[in-house]
Amino acid sequence: MVGKDPATIPLEEIDVSQPEIFQNFTMWGFFDRLRKDDPVHYCPNSEFGAYWSVTKYNDIMAVDTNHHVFSSDAHLGGITIGDPDDDFILPMFIAMDPPKHDAQRKVVSPIVAPANLAMLEGTIRERAIGLIDAMPVGEEFDWVDHISIELTTQMLATLFDFPWEERRKLTRWSDVATARPGDGLVESEDARKQELYECLAYFTDLWNQRVNSEPKGDLISMLAHGESTRNMDPMEYLGNIILLIVGGNDTTRNSLTGGLLALNENPDQYNKLRANPDLITSMVPEIIRWQTPLAHMRRTALADIELGGKQIKRGDKVVMWYVSGNRDDEVIENPNDFIIDRARPRQHLSFGFGVHRCVGNRLAEMQLRIVWEELLKRHPKIEVVQPPKRILSSFVKGYAQMMVRIPG
Repeated sequence: MVGKDPATIPLEEIDVSQPEIFQNFTMWGFFDRLRKDDPVHYCPNSEFGAYWSVTKYNDIMAVDTNHHVFSSDAHLGGITIGDPDDDFILPMFIAMDPPKHDAQRKVVSPIVAPANLAMLEGTIRERAIGLIDAMPVGEEFDWVDHISIELTTQMLATLFDFPWEERRKLTRWSDVATARPGDGLVESEDARKQELYECLAYFTDLWNQRVNSEPKGDLISMLAHGESTRNMDPMEYLGNIILLIVGGNDTTRNSLTGGLLALNENPDQYNKLRANPDLITSMVPEIIRWQTPLAHMRRTALADIELGGKQIKRGDKVVMWYVSGNRDDEVIENPNDFIIDRARPRQHLSFGFGVHRCVGNRLAEMQLRIVWEELLKRHPKIEVVQPPKRILSSFVKGYAQMMVRIPG
């Protein structure tokens, strides 16, 4: 599909799961076409098998809020378009249906309760200031590595009470968890699994330390002492660890990069922000909409159902393309424009809806807000000096590198 004209390609040939169109940033035309001509679209052949694409905001909401028919269960395929190997299924609470989902989610949700976020704010601000003050002035550096990865990895290390000097292991495991063989990160599926088993071994040592200690406020201690999580089998524990690592890393990390890129691509908005820093409050959710850090979530139909005039059969794979729903002009005004003072900036799909709505959404917003507050005080302008390098994935809509410069 790479190199084909989205306006004229036959509908049956459109396969928006191809990672290449995300890496080269040509996916928009195909999603525009599907929203216009075939909002609930069946793709019979892809590297991930046959699947339905749901591309409009309200149809996505209908799927996301109907967990009775559209299952997230890892044993049915889970939440990503690719099916797991039968010998490497990772149950995690986002890839479970109620009531088990609800019980496990409840164990970790206190870490992002308002009172705990208020306690974390000072720590996040102190670390953000340290990273921002260490940025070189007048020379090029990689924003992804210096700010986006490092800030989110420091945050994860804090939430897990993870050994500080080894925190970049979290970054690696997050990347490996969503990697595909041949994408430059892992050579084979066996190599990917081996690294994730190493992750499990490391976190099992931490679990054993915490389970034999008094309950504390970190995520591993919460899981080790939680009534519905303390008896997890190893793969379920690994699944939940991967969920918390990826959820706490990829989303915030790629929004930190995407926000700076969006401001550089829209200098009128950057000027508006500098003139009125109070707009950070509405800019943060607009960044998260604009970036859409996770391009899709997948469900599996538990029963035959009609959606958008199409007959979806029991067992069918149904993919909600958040990246497309966030550009639906029937629901969001001027969706292709980056507007930091939107009237309803939180009207977006990036966090999902229903029982699986992102548990850490307020933490993500808080991290972005703090970074932009401290950046504007110190460096009112940061220039993107080269087009960013995007990762090869139709799930994580992210960046491998973005070179920037602070004018001297």
